[in-house]
Amino acid sequence: MTQHRPRKRFGQHFLTNPVAISEIIELVETSADATLIEIGPGTGVLTGPLMEHCNRLVAIEIDRDLATSLRHRFADQPAFELIEIDALKLNLSDLVDRPVSIVGNLPYNISTPLLFHLFGQRSLIESMLFMLQKEVVERMAAAPGSKQYGRLSVMTQYFCEVEPLLEIPPKAFDPPPKVDSQMVRLQPRQTAPGDHQLEAALSKLVTAAFSQRRKTLRNTLAGLCDSEAILAAGCDPKARAETLSLDQFIELARRFDGQ
Repeated sequence: MTQHRPRKRFGQHFLTNPVAISEIIELVETSADATLIEIGPGTGVLTGPLMEHCNRLVAIEIDRDLATSLRHRFADQPAFELIEIDALKLNLSDLVDRPVSIVGNLPYNISTPLLFHLFGQRSLIESMLFMLQKEVVERMAAAPGSKQYGRLSVMTQYFCEVEPLLEIPPKAFDPPPKVDSQMVRLQPRQTAPGDHQLEAALSKLVTAAFSQRRKTLRNTLAGLCDSEAILAAGCDPKARAETLSLDQFIELARRFDGQ
């Protein structure tokens, strides 16, 4: 293909290291008759090998030039489908009617909103294998009491089981990013259909609790939960958000939801 110049507005950093590519493919867990969705195929270095692990591969690419190149490159592959769309507008129910696996090298500039967009569609997701900024993966997997622990940690762990995997250095990309990257596997937790109200309450509480990390729950949750409700949830009103476990936040959300 013609050399493609990475576009900053799409946060493009193309994986070029063959060892890293092989190691990522080895992490893929799917059956030969499955549908696999690849977000951000870029130049297609993972796309070809991924097709050996599935019956149907749907590539999601926003860059028109890359999409044209990918269509040409995989024109003779009946398993290959390409959709030119912003991944933030991806509606899985338009593509599949049963849970699928998703793989992707997510652009760092949209990784968090994209993750939450997919969390909202987790009933159609069997697993997700993503390359992200290492710092983001650390925040997603962080435990209570650590500096990395925050809203992203709590909400990601509510929606998914988080498994940090392979670390990938900047030199494996063109152009090299200024940060290290890491693979992470996310296994969605399939909560009951009626839990959307609890999820909304949890999101609101967690956002408020971490809005001012140095303040106590009594202050950050003022107007949402009074001290009595915080105590009833088994939490100390004088504690900071970073000390609370996921289960404690869920119990707080139940109290808030019941007010």
